[in-house]
Amino acid sequence: MKKLAQNHDQMLDSCTEYSVKTITEICEKIGPRESGSAAERKAQEYWANEMKKYADKVEMEEFDVHPHAFMSWVVIDAVLVLIGLVFYFLKLPVITLIATIICFVLLVAEFLFYRPFLDPLFKKKTSCNVIGRRAPTGEVKQRIIFSGHTDSSWEWHFTYLGTHIFLKLMLIPAVVGLFVVTAASLAAVITAGPTALPTEGFAKVLGYVQLAFLPFFLGLFGFVKWDEIVPGANDNLTGCASSVAILKYLEENDIRFENTEVIAMTSGCEEAGLRGSTAYARRHKEELLEIPSVFYGLETFTDYDDFAIYKRDMTFMVKNDERVCALMKAGAKKAGRDLKYEAVFLGASDAAAVSREGIPAATLAGMNPNPPRYYHTRLDNPDALVPKSIRFGIDTAIQSLFIFDEQGLKKEYD
Repeated sequence: MKKLAQNHDQMLDSCTEYSVKTITEICEKIGPRESGSAAERKAQEYWANEMKKYADKVEMEEFDVHPHAFMSWVVIDAVLVLIGLVFYFLKLPVITLIATIICFVLLVAEFLFYRPFLDPLFKKKTSCNVIGRRAPTGEVKQRIIFSGHTDSSWEWHFTYLGTHIFLKLMLIPAVVGLFVVTAASLAAVITAGPTALPTEGFAKVLGYVQLAFLPFFLGLFGFVKWDEIVPGANDNLTGCASSVAILKYLEENDIRFENTEVIAMTSGCEEAGLRGSTAYARRHKEELLEIPSVFYGLETFTDYDDFAIYKRDMTFMVKNDERVCALMKAGAKKAGRDLKYEAVFLGASDAAAVSREGIPAATLAGMNPNPPRYYHTRLDNPDALVPKSIRFGIDTAIQSLFIFDEQGLKKEYD
């Protein structure tokens, strides 16, 4: 049984300093990292060079991606619902109904299930995952993968302009409006036929009700600021740096487990719909299911009081592995805190893509879910880093690693 380094606290300080240093270097020398871009590749090469200091084997695995497909459903839905409104007043509510049904299909396929529904419509690029393996001294009987994503998001302009309150004030009425337009067009088709909308009465009133949502539909065009790629210091270079720092901790203390393989992975294109983690899980599925394997997602180590273990993911659509969640909880207790279980109620993390393939996975995150103003904005720069949070995240992960090596994967830990 391996034990923590005798200078554990000092090593945590060193790993935290390392994380802040590497994150700052990437932000200053490489800059924002759009999914599938040259900048994302440079940052991945940076992490590969760092992993070579601490890992036995480092691989860069490429995959195809259509970066703009994922978030473009918002713009396409805005266009479709506006076209639908025009046809409603042209006495063709059936066209309105068809347009809004397509809107819901895109929302469900791209946002709720993160499926590459729109990919064929957008330009293809090549991205990559970086995987650093640290072998055990004996046969590999189990493995654990610590992972963060290297790419950074396009700016969510509403959040930058007015925090999460403005974001919700714009998006919630737009979603409600989509339901209203769908219901109104369906009611018009049922009561007046697909091509004979009455100019008076209930259908006319419904038309004016729909127009009340027009400002919010137009606002969807400004939700994503496509020409502003954010620095992504916290989301999620903190997860990348922490993953590599775990290898650093093991190497600098000459720690190798007898049968546990330790992997650090920096994934690509999380912000483009979890494309990197999906590619990794599918490519390595047989290997990861052959022996007990754990995907330990590290995501945005920033808001100390909001650290949580995410048991459900992908807007409640995916359930993460209870045993991995229990492992994270045990690690957090060793690090001095009893973390609560939460659910990703809007969006998803890389762990969701891995869980969906049947591989045990969960996410440890330290971010206010409101979300905070730095989230997906230009404010997510190195000045926003919180070393205390990074330190706790690394400590929790390392404590979990040693528990996993000793006890394996199970529903309850000592």
